Amino acid sequence: MKKFLIFFLMMFLSGLSNIYAKPDQKKPVQNQSDTLTIIKNIFFAKTPEKDLYLDLYLPASLKSLSIVVWIHGGAWRGGSKNRTPAYPLLTDNGYAVASITYRLSQDAIFPAQIFDCKAAIRWLRANAKQYNLNPEKIGVWGSSAGGHLVALLGTSGAVQELEGGVGVTGYSSRVQAVCDWFGPTDFLQMDSHALPESSMKHNTSDSPESQLVGGPIQENKGKVEKANPITYISEDDPPFLIMHGEKDKKVSIHQSKLLVNALQEKGVKVTFHPIPAAGHGVQGLNTPDNKKKIIEFFDKYIK
Repeated sequence: MKKFLIFFLMMFLSGLSNIYAKPDQKKPVQNQSDTLTIIKNIFFAKTPEKDLYLDLYLPASLKSLSIVVWIHGGAWRGGSKNRTPAYPLLTDNGYAVASITYRLSQDAIFPAQIFDCKAAIRWLRANAKQYNLNPEKIGVWGSSAGGHLVALLGTSGAVQELEGGVGVTGYSSRVQAVCDWFGPTDFLQMDSHALPESSMKHNTSDSPESQLVGGPIQENKGKVEKANPITYISEDDPPFLIMHGEKDKKVSIHQSKLLVNALQEKGVKVTFHPIPAAGHGVQGLNTPDNKKKIIEFFDKYIK
């Protein structure tokens, strides 16, 4: 009877452990055609809050592929890697594309987000041979919050305090080209330069920027400065292509003008395209003319 009770107890505890065990990592899902391989949910880093994944879009090629990393927007508190304007635009023009996840502001405050983006760049370099990638030709492209993060990747390549220890280490997180779509830069100036018809307030304690740094931005100016891509600009930064709608009611075009002026002062190559009729969002900038400019930019600097 005693042996039976012990056996029963062990089986019961084993069942509990299975119920409460941490789920396994997502399994990669691969779709392949004669011209393109898409691999979804590739694990690239573990953090205390969540596991991080990326999707790879790989054109068929016998030579190493330049790669563009898409970083989604969503006010640092939403968005998804599942959709990217880089596919099929760039894959049709011979580029590999990676679309990545990062910790959102409800998961962890800044600098967790840039730690995760840099971890993705290091992972791509560490695994370049396996996926036929050129580790010396990595560009980045992002919109809104993603624009902010790609700008930071561009200006903080040698900044150790923003490197973090997430994921693969021992590889460079530098990038060779940056396409920034309407990304914020200096949060402290967002309200003072907003369009008159804008209803969004950035100085409030529940604004996306305040949630990103962990408190009202005007009371946390040191943290805001640390999150500002302009803080880290140096002469060896990669070329930038910056596009911003002049009718943007959420992130004023003034934010991009600040970045453009600062890059120019340091002698960094930067091309700026204000879009007269565009507001805030990918759709307004996703025009044939702008697509052509993006392809020409990456062709010039990383292809």
